[in-house]
Amino acid sequence: MAESVPVSCPDCGDSHVFTASAYPCPCGSAVSAPLVVGAPPTLIVRRTWDEEWVTVSCTGCGRQDQWPQPELGCPCGALLRIPVRPVTAGARSDAVNAAALYLREIGFPDVLRSGEWPETGVDLRGPGMVARVDPGARPADSRAVECLWLSALTESAVSAFFSLAGYEDEARENADSLGVPLFLLDPTGVPRPVNGPAAELDRSHA
Repeated sequence: MAESVPVSCPDCGDSHVFTASAYPCPCGSAVSAPLVVGAPPTLIVRRTWDEEWVTVSCTGCGRQDQWPQPELGCPCGALLRIPVRPVTAGARSDAVNAAALYLREIGFPDVLRSGEWPETGVDLRGPGMVARVDPGARPADSRAVECLWLSALTESAVSAFFSLAGYEDEARENADSLGVPLFLLDPTGVPRPVNGPAAELDRSHA
């Protein structure tokens, strides 16, 4: 199923919901670009050939092909380029390394990777910290957030969730009510707080 993300026009401020187009892979699967939830769109002023295309991996067979870069035309006349998460062979390890480095920098120097989670994601642990890194192409769901919260509660530790593709609305709501910090790993690998608990954690260890 193609993903949908909220988009705010930087020109007029209007809000939209953008759904990525799906294209047929030779294996028969429908392929759509993995959109970055929460990342601002880019205003297209001048077109270049390289920016018209994005490499997308098929979740069915792993084949990588070039597909049109997702775009949205705002009624105000602005043409917006929707951010897509790069899909590369090293995306998983890069996301884990970026999250671990960030946690060490904000005051958890002994955080290490402890193993795989039952479904997707990677577990990072250290004294006083339990974190999850989800390098998948789809937004993290509410169940993943709740599992992290329970794990941190059991160990009387602080929690932190890092995602490459963002979070479902219900996951954000649950994280706010449970006090779970949510971070978005932007295309450059930099963790960015996306809810109040994450901003508080970031400030408290600055």
